[in-house]
This record gives sequence, C-alpha cells and structure tokens, in this order.
Amino acid sequence: MNSIISVLIVYNQFLLSQIQKLLLFIVKNIPIKSPKWDFTSPKYNRFTVDQLPVIKKFDKLDYKQLLKEYKAIYGKDKKPVKSRGKNPVPENCICPRCGAPHIYLYDNTGGRGQLLCKVCDLRFTRAKDEFKPVTFVCPYCGHTLQKKKDRKHFNVYKCVNDRCSFYLNSLKKLSPDDFAEYQHDKYKFKLRYIYREFTTDFFKIDLSTMPKGATGLTFRNFSPHIMGLCLTYHVNLGLSTRATARALWEIHQVKISHVMVSNYAKTAASIVKPFVDNYDYKPTNYLAADETYIKVKGIRHYVWFVMDALKKSILGYQISNERDVGPCILAMRMAFSKFKEFPGKAFKFVSDGYSAYNLAQQQFELHNMKFDLTQVIGLTNDDPVSTEYRWLKQIIERLNRTFKFSYQVTNGYGSGEGSNTHVALFVAYYNFLRPHSYTYWRPLNSLAELDTIPNMPGKWQKLIELSQQFILSQQTA
Repeated sequence: MNSIISVLIVYNQFLLSQIQKLLLFIVKNIPIKSPKWDFTSPKYNRFTVDQLPVIKKFDKLDYKQLLKEYKAIYGKDKKPVKSRGKNPVPENCICPRCGAPHIYLYDNTGGRGQLLCKVCDLRFTRAKDEFKPVTFVCPYCGHTLQKKKDRKHFNVYKCVNDRCSFYLNSLKKLSPDDFAEYQHDKYKFKLRYIYREFTTDFFKIDLSTMPKGATGLTFRNFSPHIMGLCLTYHVNLGLSTRATARALWEIHQVKISHVMVSNYAKTAASIVKPFVDNYDYKPTNYLAADETYIKVKGIRHYVWFVMDALKKSILGYQISNERDVGPCILAMRMAFSKFKEFPGKAFKFVSDGYSAYNLAQQQFELHNMKFDLTQVIGLTNDDPVSTEYRWLKQIIERLNRTFKFSYQVTNGYGSGEGSNTHVALFVAYYNFLRPHSYTYWRPLNSLAELDTIPNMPGKWQKLIELSQQFILSQQTA
C-alpha cells in the first residue's frame, strides 16, 4: 500500500513539472494580446473610400494690381529680386498665378526647379508653369496629391509621401505573409491615401429625360380605352408586347400589333414620368437603396432603386449600362429632390456594401448635403449594424423581386428606350395603382380622382390625364 502511494506521489510531481513547462512555453511563444495586423485581407481595401482631402483654392490675380495695393499700404514700391545665385530665373518665366515677370521670382531651391513669387507668395515648379486653381492635399500628412490615373468619369489622385501616417498605419496592419506578398506584388494592395475627382458633374444632369419613339394621343383606329387595356396587360399583369396583342385579340377581339402596344407604352411613359417624378410623396427619414441587373440586347445593364422604407414608395430610379457611381448619384438626387428641406443627419440611408454609395456620399458632402450612410453587408447578421438595419435591406430586396416578376417575361429588353419605358411605367404602377398589403390593399399614394374609377384601364386613362394637366401647368408657370 505504501509503495503504491509513493509511486502516485512521484507521478503527480512529474505531471506538475510538465504542466509548468507547458505554461512557460505558452507565455514565451503565444502572446496574450492579439497581433497588430488585421485578420481581414488588406486586398479588400481597394473597395474602401477614404475621407475627403483638404481642397485649396487659388484665384487668378494680377500682379500690377497687387503692386498698386502694396504701394498704397506701405507708401513705397515693392523692389524686384536681386539674383545672386549661379542659376538666375529665365526671362521667359512668369508666375502662373499673378503673371509677375522673372524679376519678381526667387530661385527657391538653388536651381532644383522650385520658384517663389515675391508678389503673390506662390511656390511653383519651373517645368510645370500651368496654374491650377484647385489643389488637393492629403488630410493625414499635408502633402499635395499627385494625379495617377484617368478614368471615364473621374481622375485618381494619390498621396506618394512615404512618411504619411495613413501609409505607415496601413503597413503596420499587414501580417508577415501579406507584407511579403506586398513587397513582390504591390499592385494587389491599397495602402496609400486615394481620392477620386469626378470630371462629370452628375448634379447638373437633367433627370427628366423623355423616352424616344413615343407616339401622339391621336387615336385613329382605337379608343383611349384600348390604350388602357394595353397598359393593364403589359404593366399590371407583366405580359410582353406580343402577349398583350394576343390577349387583346383572344379576349376582346381587338386586332392590334405588338408595335402599336409598344408605342402606346412609350407615349404613356413620356407623359406619366414628369407627374410621378415630381409628386409630393412626403417621404420619411428612412431610405433604402439597391441595384439589380437586367439585360438590354443581351448585354448586362443595371437598375438602381431608392425607396422610402416606411411608406414603400419608389423615390428614385435610374438605368445604366455600368455599375458605377454616376447612375447611383442620379438615383439618389431624384430621391433627395422629394424632400422640401433636406433632413441631413436626421435621416438614415441604408444600402449594401458596394463602394459606389460611399463615393456618392462624398459627392453630396461637397454640395453641402451631409447624411449618414449605413451599409448592411452580407446575408447574415454577423455584426450589430446588420442586426439593427437588416429589415431595411430586406424591404428593398422585396422591391427587386417584384420588379423582376414584370421583367422576366420580356426575356430582356430590345433597346435602351424599351428599358426606360418599362421602368417608368413600373414605378407609376407601383406608386399609384398597385394594391399593397401595407396599405390594406390600397395604392401607396391614393389619388381622389382614381378612387371613383372601378376598373384599371380607366385608372390608367385618368392617370395620363392628370399627368397632362401637370405638364400644362408646368409649361404655363
């Protein structure tokens, strides 16, 4: 018995010594704190949007006027520069900002290229004497951004300062494996501050464009009721133009071609669109945005929707052949125009994680329209933001499914005008004619003139009449 106890004691001491060695190994080799680098791949930084740069604006000046002002203040003329260096300023060199001649220019760096104007205090390079009224400066280090790339709608500026805090912090976040890959393939990573300057002003583009190919409302062979029937079958029931023409013949014994159905749709879209786009929806402070794809002549296009998440009305929409920031801004402009007074930080704008919405937010900030952008990323609630705002994203996804129901029967659009026509009519139907469970199976926006009409073709005719009255009132105003 004593021998067994002594063996157990020795074995316990052996186990304790092993445990102590394991603890020492853990303390020496496994740090308690998490590593400095982020486990998220830094390659995704290419899809992020950095904050706005510091924008310095310089006005074009006249050196003669500045010299007169100097003499009026100090009572004497400003003396020219006495050049004592080995590299005098050439006689053909002038200040790009005020036009001062070479006698008022300092060689500021001992012949290395930089000059200083004594009249307006501008520093510029001798080789690049073109005056830039706007200069972009990095908000982290204060260095001037350099233009690197020319894109279709914007120019890319980058901070190339190796001591920039943004660049140094990005380097620290790299894991050893990512840092080794960065040394070999730097183009795969975005570690420096980048700003995109848009060359197209999307805030001056007309939002009320009319579709081409529309016909007049002179009904020679058919009545306005036939046009209402065409819109009911084509828009409400989601039939194609050929199926609509066949339904009119088989049900109503009306012989009409699918081309005439298409012309009626284009005419209705051109008339109804101004009324729908300028209606006072009285939007709430919760907006949701998303984009979905369509096919036009077999090529992928995109439809952008911005809707009131509480009242369910579509406030902004746009069709584009590219999934970039331009149409995103146009759809958001159309939605924001529904506010009589822009609410700013008081309302929530919810979208997915696509970076075009971040770029659009930056452009609105430049036009003094600041708001909070909330991005719901992924399909599951893996973070507090997704958990809180998932319901807003689901509402806009439900709208996309409703739109796809009317789109899928067309097997893609045959032209750009056809896609614009169909989307405009869909928005008019969705906002003013379609019954919704949210409003107890009534339209989202009730019009007194439509409530007394019992059938849908008559409602379409009345909506077109109201739109005509709106257009006439706008023209007389």
